[in-house]
Amino acid sequence: MINQKNLRATLQVGLIAGVVALTMCMIGIVQSFDVRDVISETLSLGQILLFAAAPVAGYLASRRDKKAGLPARLLTGLLGGLLAAVPIYLLILLTLVWTTIRTAFVNVKPELIQIITLGHDSAAAGGLQLMLIFTGLGLVGGLFGLIPDQFRRAILNGLGWSIGLGTMTETMIGILRARVSSATLNTLFGKTGINLVPFIILFLLIVGLTYWWRGAGQGQITTVRERLSPTQQTWSRRTATTALILFILVLPSILGVYLSEIINNVGLYILMGLGLNIAVGLAGLLDLGYVTNFAVGAYIMALLTSTSQYGLESPISFWIALPICVLAAMMTGFFFALPVLKMRGDYLAIATLGFGEIVRVLARSDALKPLIGGAQGILQIPQARIAGFFATVSDVVLTPINGLLGRFDLSLLQVRGDAITFGTPPQLYYLIILACLLMLFISYRLNNSRTGRRWLAIREDEDVAAAMGINTTNAKVIAFTLSAASGGLAGAIFAAKLGSIYPHSFQLLISINVLSLIIVGGMGSIPGVVVGALALVGVPELLREFAEFRLLFYGIALIVMMLVRPEGLWPSEVQRRELRGEEDDMMIMQPAPGTAD
Repeated sequence: MINQKNLRATLQVGLIAGVVALTMCMIGIVQSFDVRDVISETLSLGQILLFAAAPVAGYLASRRDKKAGLPARLLTGLLGGLLAAVPIYLLILLTLVWTTIRTAFVNVKPELIQIITLGHDSAAAGGLQLMLIFTGLGLVGGLFGLIPDQFRRAILNGLGWSIGLGTMTETMIGILRARVSSATLNTLFGKTGINLVPFIILFLLIVGLTYWWRGAGQGQITTVRERLSPTQQTWSRRTATTALILFILVLPSILGVYLSEIINNVGLYILMGLGLNIAVGLAGLLDLGYVTNFAVGAYIMALLTSTSQYGLESPISFWIALPICVLAAMMTGFFFALPVLKMRGDYLAIATLGFGEIVRVLARSDALKPLIGGAQGILQIPQARIAGFFATVSDVVLTPINGLLGRFDLSLLQVRGDAITFGTPPQLYYLIILACLLMLFISYRLNNSRTGRRWLAIREDEDVAAAMGINTTNAKVIAFTLSAASGGLAGAIFAAKLGSIYPHSFQLLISINVLSLIIVGGMGSIPGVVVGALALVGVPELLREFAEFRLLFYGIALIVMMLVRPEGLWPSEVQRRELRGEEDDMMIMQPAPGTAD
């Protein structure tokens, strides 16, 4: 039933999937993630990561030969799942023979053996049961490859959202506790995860909605929009925009202090991502020293406003210091751009990386310690606040709004005494959102400007752009300078947010994180920066107990994105055409089903 070629491919796929699952066990991922349940007292996140190897192997094995018959494809799926269990079963047998295995593999603990043997007293019996489960899941993966593509995508979407929401049970309980009754919470959630029945209902609901949307739903909504009159379309956009603005304004009172802090961290990375997106996404200038601009903005804010020995004798307010921080970062970007104007590609990346490390070393050095504190940093940085006339006007405007929102347990900023202080995470949220909206507007205008088109031309081919009359030197200097402005703004807010800054807060990893979120979100895409920051900053913050694996998953995410979706999660139209243009052309050239060639 299975020819030799397909058998060899099935063996390869199954064993590779098994080795991946074994690696996750050996480095501690399965055991660490097992502490968080997705379905309360039924299925943990660690078990999902372990068992996922079998259906994936079965699916990939059954898809190798699409011309094979149904029995052959099911058999290859079953065999792929079985083979995925072999490396893990060998680990179980090895622990029986090698009782001191932890001397070489410290993560092979009794708790891990309990997980992979499904809690059996007999390790051998538990291993055999594990192989049977893997075999069955491999068969499920083979069946999954036979269903229509539209339904398969709907199931994957349903699984992704259901597992994701189940993983965030603690966060959801924190949001809903003040808004629903205890009986409702107990119905939806268990002690450690979402209950089984709500999980199934949620999964089926998402599958149904996704299937409808990918089928007739999207077309029906488009048809309804096209039938609206111009006036109705205008009011529809205004209503949607108003609803979005209102949601953004009341979001801190919905999320609470902890989640607001996470959103604030995401917002700071969005600010830096929007800046670096100008240099990397639009102009194609790979800058690995972007943290320099972030550090300059933070240190200038500290020097101008701090009441410590390193501050001015008469410190100035946050709002006066803020534009100075931005200008200082822009000057840094300008001067750093001059020596690297002739560099391209890897050489440019190495040079900017060197600049970033030079600034970090100088910040820690004893040479600058009398000025910026050295390794001890700068303390006593005041929080941002609005006082006087502006606070009075804000009080007049916000008081009736807060009175109305208070009926729904919601609120906006509130005037305390004679000032508005941006100290707590819900208060800082509004400052960061304002800065993000400003940079979003600037980025959008730059994307659609003549300068933005010059940057795109340089990114595609600098020599051709120069031959077409573009002043590449001028354009690259402008890109570095404007890119640095957003980093300086983020650094200034960061200093006021923490109240103290230290050199170790400005590591190379920040530049890597900002570059990663641009790649994952989509190079040159403004919405992609937001999506990338949520994916690479927001989600890891929610899963902080697994921080030791953060860089590992960063690497995996980047590899998967390069292989599966190189244009990013939300690519710009230009990037999508560049990477998917040939595929789109092939789809257009293919005849429709049922038509003659």
